[in-house]
Amino acid sequence: MPVVQPATRFTAIAAGAEHNLALKADGTVIAWGANYYGETTVPGGLSNVVAIAAGLAHNLALKADGTVVAWGAGQTYDPDTYVDYGQSIVPDGLTNVVAIAAGQYHSLALKADGTVLVWNTNYYDYGLSAMPNGLTNVVAIAAGLYHSLALKADGTVIAWGENNYGQTTVPGGLTNVVGIAAGNLHSLALKADGTVVAWGYTNYGQCTVPAGLTNVVAVAAGEYHNLALKSDGTVAAWGNNNYGRCTVPVDLTNVAAVSGGGAHSLALKSDGTIVAWGNNYSGQSMAPGGLGNVVGIAAGNLHSLALRSDGTVVAWGNNSLGQGAVPAGLSNVVAIVTGTYHNLAVRRNGTVVAWGDNAYGKSTVPAGLSNVVAVAGGGFHSLAFKSDGTVVAWGMNDYGQRTVPTGLSNVVAVAAGGFHSLALKADGTAVAWGYNNHSQSTVPAGLSNILAIAAGYYHNLALKSDGTVVAWGGGNTYNPSNSVDFGQAIVPGGLSNVVAIAAGYYHSLALKSDGTVVAWGDNQYGQSTVPGGLSNVVAIAAGLDHSLALVGWPTLHANVSGNSITLSWPLWAQNFSPQTTTNLTDPDSWTTLPDVPMIVNQQTIVTNPVEGGKRFYRLKQ
Repeated sequence: MPVVQPATRFTAIAAGAEHNLALKADGTVIAWGANYYGETTVPGGLSNVVAIAAGLAHNLALKADGTVVAWGAGQTYDPDTYVDYGQSIVPDGLTNVVAIAAGQYHSLALKADGTVLVWNTNYYDYGLSAMPNGLTNVVAIAAGLYHSLALKADGTVIAWGENNYGQTTVPGGLTNVVGIAAGNLHSLALKADGTVVAWGYTNYGQCTVPAGLTNVVAVAAGEYHNLALKSDGTVAAWGNNNYGRCTVPVDLTNVAAVSGGGAHSLALKSDGTIVAWGNNYSGQSMAPGGLGNVVGIAAGNLHSLALRSDGTVVAWGNNSLGQGAVPAGLSNVVAIVTGTYHNLAVRRNGTVVAWGDNAYGKSTVPAGLSNVVAVAGGGFHSLAFKSDGTVVAWGMNDYGQRTVPTGLSNVVAVAAGGFHSLALKADGTAVAWGYNNHSQSTVPAGLSNILAIAAGYYHNLALKSDGTVVAWGGGNTYNPSNSVDFGQAIVPGGLSNVVAIAAGYYHSLALKSDGTVVAWGDNQYGQSTVPGGLSNVVAIAAGLDHSLALVGWPTLHANVSGNSITLSWPLWAQNFSPQTTTNLTDPDSWTTLPDVPMIVNQQTIVTNPVEGGKRFYRLKQ
């Protein structure tokens, strides 16, 4: 009986300044990109969402019951922060909402009765709270930097707020409007005849609509650029093209929706996938693609890597130094690691590829380096150990971190810290060299029977053959005032049955044989707060202030007996449900099998196939 796994399908997108939102078909929301103010930390349990909106650093979600949820910047009112103006404080009792819009520091809600509510604008206001008299019969809203737009049922547009560049001076005689969008300092209107009208700030040409632009069905405005979706599923863009935000990807077709961010752009395709382009400083242009078939993970300072089973690599997060731009054509990769702002990949032929920050030459792989088994990335240096058990190092050497000890051989693993290096030998002992300001290069006397090593910025971990962990270096006390000692080298009492370890800047991770994770050390950003219910983990990675866990996807088994089929899956996969279809080509045809009376227990279900035809089954999370 055919069993397939689901692909993620999105139904709506929204782009903020340096972050994005995507609405999934199941009514849940994902977010990626910058998280300076919690804008990509989606509230736990958020569901039944039907619309999303992204502001500068805050978000809104409209639920099916007509209520609104907000998160990110503005959960308090503190103008001294220059970002917290209460834009995420949803007014008490707000209901019957049918549309939402998020500006830089203000939020809008359109109610079912055609009225509009604005809340917690900003310190200077700019007239945003002064709602135009008699504003009724509204069918759409849009929010810019300090101005707002409303489209009325009669096809006219009302604008209010700051008008320093004419962004709220609606062109005379503008009628038959069917869509609106607001950029930082400019405004757009889509007319029923498929043409576009723009007004306001135009120093980057954002108000100069391309000649001959017709057959437009939707418009979106970014900070200083615009996007237009045409009836044939293609996209036109104009305005500021810094970072390539107006350079629409070649062959982009079948687009169903567009959204403009600060300096990046998003397109939602009809198949439910997302395409992103433009500035990728915070990973905002790394579109989610239902990442699957992952066999390895690595975490850098502000970015992450995943190795897929086909030997390709995916990167996301900060890309300020090119660390998130995987080299074109990189394939046949068997291992990946990250340094602070650079990455290393070992290919099947024993060669190494490096990209990202190249300060001190840490991404300049030595010419002729071959027969490499594994690599390690440090603060400003890189290590590789070869099949003959020797170690090669390159990059910074200010503290002797790339001066490999004479005669070092029989190496089976390497690890690189901020300014120090580690090597694990075949006899289960460890060798360390480089910076030793926190004794990170002084291996504890008598340490033996080591199976794995990990290096943080100033501390190290060693996994012993008995499943226990030994730590040394910075963080062997807890004294955050010195900005180093966060207890990352204080192994939790009773920790045992460990099968893998990872060391971040100032925190540590351990993977246990039961698939659970233990974390300790610095937790300023929640990097040591293991998500509740996290289980079936098969790999871990620790970055600057974040942690990664690779979770195994449950396998769905089918057993045919007569005219019935018994489906079973692991007991730990309690948040997965079985679904079925007879048509793999129709992504909307999947239906969830009913709970009653078919559920026998938490992990088994008995059902009947379609007589004389094929039926497909999958697990849906």
